[in-house]
Amino acid sequence: MQIYHRLTALPAAAFGRGSAVALGFFDGVHIGHRAVISAAVDCARAEGLEAAVFTFSLPAGHTMKGGRLITDEEKHRRVGELGADHFFEPAFEEFCDLSPEAFVTDVLAGLYNAKAVFCGDNFTFGKKAAGNVQVLRELCAPLGIRVEVVPMALYKGETVSATRIRAALAAGELEEAAAMLGRPYSIDFEVRHGKGLGHTLGMPTINQVYPAGFQLPKLGVYVSRVQLDEHWLPSVTGLGSRPTVNDDASSITCETFIPDFDGQLYGQKVTVELLDYISESRRFENTDQLRAAVMAWAETALRLGGQPPEDQMLPKEAGK
Repeated sequence: MQIYHRLTALPAAAFGRGSAVALGFFDGVHIGHRAVISAAVDCARAEGLEAAVFTFSLPAGHTMKGGRLITDEEKHRRVGELGADHFFEPAFEEFCDLSPEAFVTDVLAGLYNAKAVFCGDNFTFGKKAAGNVQVLRELCAPLGIRVEVVPMALYKGETVSATRIRAALAAGELEEAAAMLGRPYSIDFEVRHGKGLGHTLGMPTINQVYPAGFQLPKLGVYVSRVQLDEHWLPSVTGLGSRPTVNDDASSITCETFIPDFDGQLYGQKVTVELLDYISESRRFENTDQLRAAVMAWAETALRLGGQPPEDQMLPKEAGK
């Protein structure tokens, strides 16, 4: 998949074939997003078009759409897995002042030679979100661009959205979040040096920091699993201020203990999936009690073998 970070045209050969374009922000690439992108890919394959995705990037720490669910790199990977040929993510500032008419004429037709566009029924576009699906149909029709509105994915009878997923994470409802994402919730932040307390206690952890603007799950302890060299290892993750050894409640860390692992991961981006919420964070009387609790949680992770519940592995069908 070719990734474009500027508002630019398809390469000449691809432009000549025309494109089917999926439209949206796609944070999380949840089951509703996947339906939109897959519809565009299927159309492109059936009609000899280029499969394109148009989204946009926001400055680091920006929360216009709410706390982010995945990194840009992970978004690229997941969209690429769905079969897109081209991924356009210009900075929001590059096109946010375009009117709906200019967006359709100059971008969809002028840059991508779009023959069909795909979106959800809540899609808005143009300056100050002045355009909606009906406006998109009216503007695309004279240009011969077909507009396909993909039905919104449902979970438990309600529309799947990044907002619902954020709420589920904030409540520690991992099964709910995973069902809407179509996979367990995960992070893939860089491993950083911590204070070394885990080594002192005989249970070294990998330390990751949530960047500004990302959605924090409920603080507490989770059964998790870590991907290392294509293998998944059971683990336990603590997300919080480490109240037993730290008096600063505003200092949030994400520390993962991988039983029986003694490797070097500093500086690497490591994927950690949170599978099940175990306990709220709490202060222990001493580090011996803390260590005993972590080892007990690790036993739970080992007993589960690092495997998520079955219904976290499979996307929910629309309407279920």
